[in-house]
Amino acid sequence: MLSDTDRRILRHYLADPDAPALRLAERAGVTPATFSRRLERMREDGVVQGEQAIVDWRALGWEVEVSLRFTLEKTDPRAFDQFLAAARDVPEVVAIQTFLGRVDVRLSVIARDMAHYQEIYRNRILTLPHIADIEALMLVSVIKEAETLPL
Repeated sequence: MLSDTDRRILRHYLADPDAPALRLAERAGVTPATFSRRLERMREDGVVQGEQAIVDWRALGWEVEVSLRFTLEKTDPRAFDQFLAAARDVPEVVAIQTFLGRVDVRLSVIARDMAHYQEIYRNRILTLPHIADIEALMLVSVIKEAETLPL
């Protein structure tokens, strides 16, 4: 269970992960030693699981993002695993999520432009195994994308 101090540390760490530990400790109202010790404990406990670079795909020329929702055929007991294995091999698939309900799987696909997306869709997506139904949702804009938690 996280203490109020741990939550304060996480709030400040998430808000500015590149800030020096001394500054984050001051903002959280703890000593640098306390900040470091508690952050290390949260890493050991699996609360903080690492740091990552966030790449802006658009800045690299990938202008199109499409969310594809799949319903899979349920006749083959291996259908789900085979679909996921094949989807992992598509380099333009940047996220795979599974669901309970009408939709089984969601893939996030990026492309340089619409012509490139059509090529990916025809040559890679439609060849994935065990597809019963596909729904495509084109990303128009991101209104909110929380990178912090309500701690």
